[in-house]
Amino acid sequence: MGSRKRESALARKLTNQDVVKAIHNDCPSSPRKMRLVADIIRGEQVDKALYILKYSKKDASNKLEKVLLSAMANWQTKNEGADIEEANLIVKEIFVDSARQLKRLRPAPQGRGYRIRKRSNHITLILGKKEN
Repeated sequence: MGSRKRESALARKLTNQDVVKAIHNDCPSSPRKMRLVADIIRGEQVDKALYILKYSKKDASNKLEKVLLSAMANWQTKNEGADIEEANLIVKEIFVDSARQLKRLRPAPQGRGYRIRKRSNHITLILGKKEN
């Protein structure tokens, strides 16, 4: 019974060897704005995604570029001695979830207060090999 667990753990490790994840929590930007940029790079090759993010005008692209570079560094740490250009990595999954909101009040006319919601998000990026 113990050897069966070890075999499944080894099998799991070999299947997940090419899958790498990077997470950025509490990013101070609204999830809607971040999803616009994330949708552009979903399914793209890593070098093309980096190119898209580097030359995009949106502020969210700078934060996503850092997360992508972090995922690439995680892949290199996991696969020592392997070349990242030959690995044929793609952005397998990327999703943006909403995080906490900071609620503030702004003074408004006639003694009222308008509520301001400063939104933030969680970014999860998963790299994997391209399947033929």
